[in-house]
Amino acid sequence: MSSAPFNVLSTTAVDLQQLLANKQITSVQIVRQYFDQIDRHEPFLNAFISQAPRDKVLRVAAALDEERSNGSVRSAFHGIPIVLKDCFTTASNLGMATTAGSWAFVGSKASKNSAIAQLLIDAGLIIIGKGNMTEFAGMKMTMMMPGWSSHGGQTLSPYVGKIEENEAILGHSAPGGSSTGSAVAVAAGFSPLAMGTETIGSIVTPSTRAGLYALKLTTGVMDTTGMYTMTDFFDSVGPMAKSSADVRTMTEILLQRTFGSDKFGTWEGLSVGFLDPRVWKMAEAICLPREGTAEQMIEEYEEVIRLLQSNGCSLKYPIEIADLDEPTVDGESATMRIAFWEFKNVGIRRFIDSFDECPVRSAEDIVKFNRENSDRAMPEPYTEQGDLEKSLTYNDDPKKIAELRQSHRSAARQIIHAAFDTHGVNLIVAPGDSSLCIHAAAAGYPIATAPVGQLRYNGRPFGLCVLARADEEELLLRFMAAYEAVAKPRPVPDL
Repeated sequence: MSSAPFNVLSTTAVDLQQLLANKQITSVQIVRQYFDQIDRHEPFLNAFISQAPRDKVLRVAAALDEERSNGSVRSAFHGIPIVLKDCFTTASNLGMATTAGSWAFVGSKASKNSAIAQLLIDAGLIIIGKGNMTEFAGMKMTMMMPGWSSHGGQTLSPYVGKIEENEAILGHSAPGGSSTGSAVAVAAGFSPLAMGTETIGSIVTPSTRAGLYALKLTTGVMDTTGMYTMTDFFDSVGPMAKSSADVRTMTEILLQRTFGSDKFGTWEGLSVGFLDPRVWKMAEAICLPREGTAEQMIEEYEEVIRLLQSNGCSLKYPIEIADLDEPTVDGESATMRIAFWEFKNVGIRRFIDSFDECPVRSAEDIVKFNRENSDRAMPEPYTEQGDLEKSLTYNDDPKKIAELRQSHRSAARQIIHAAFDTHGVNLIVAPGDSSLCIHAAAAGYPIATAPVGQLRYNGRPFGLCVLARADEEELLLRFMAAYEAVAKPRPVPDL
């Protein structure tokens, strides 16, 4: 068996699986090569909040190699490394903490893995580390830079490097979204695969900014026992990878079903509506335009439309979808009301309960801990915890929140279905830098990403996001496969 090195920046998990199946490489050799890349670039990029002890990882890899040589293969990704966002609880004996980015959870001990971590381990994937994340997925203070946590520091883009001074929260040098560490780990060649979570935009934004294919699954389809979710209502999980085939295989492992369709790689049965990028863009308050960036993103978006049309994709452009007029309570949007209430009363309590030992017992305890340890927990420039403090005031009757959730969800679904039906499409596409992820979150619908290009201004990747109805992951996976077959290759960072 040769240990021919592979290119960590471009090799996919499916490529590695092929090498393993052909006995051209071992999982131990694969893991060592990722370790080398981590050693070279992690000190600058800061994608990890904790890495698994390498001796343990190598023992797991060797055991999986042994299983393979005995003819036992657990899944298509047996022996392949993966990074989990730091909200998937892992048993303490794996040697990684689970903190959701907060110092308040350092020292917590868990005897069990979260349901999803266990599912991946059972499928023979090798967890090599936890990706850094926006602390509590953003439920700490409003204008905190995505990819920053008090425990993990700031994750940087492997394409852009340092964040520009006075950068807007989702500006062109910002890595974007709470699953930033997971996305950066894949793009920088630290792992072929990662798992993220999304409340609103937390998989979509970092994935498009890391030139990745990714998929946020339909809300509620996965067992989220033993992990940090801000809400039950909006949050879902999903894989990030360098190819549509990797995302498809990961989705099959997660949903424990096979997408056996012979239509993969074709446009058959797909009808796609593209939203207008002049309308569907980020507000200037959160992403300041730079010279030529808006024009370039529109130009390349419309190039994609022409490319897909010329390759037989049935599409309509531009289509329209109504704005999401949120119900309000006491003048506050439903999104905020639901998010704050669920964080305090459901999400954080359940996360705490996933540990056998935990230094904090409630949102109140976290606020108190941060005040008492402000040098670590609230360092410059993020010296407050306004959202955490605000969450303590949410004491609505659960019945009132349930009604609000119901009205918000049905309003969002009506708007999306009206757009699907009016235009006769089954997928809706927008720029990755847009608010389509808000519609997806409110409806609880799956949303995927695909890479388009890189800004001439600073090399930052940008891409598409694609929305489908509930449980129609297969349509999204088929779109990604057909798109990837004709699109230019995803951008690789120049590290």
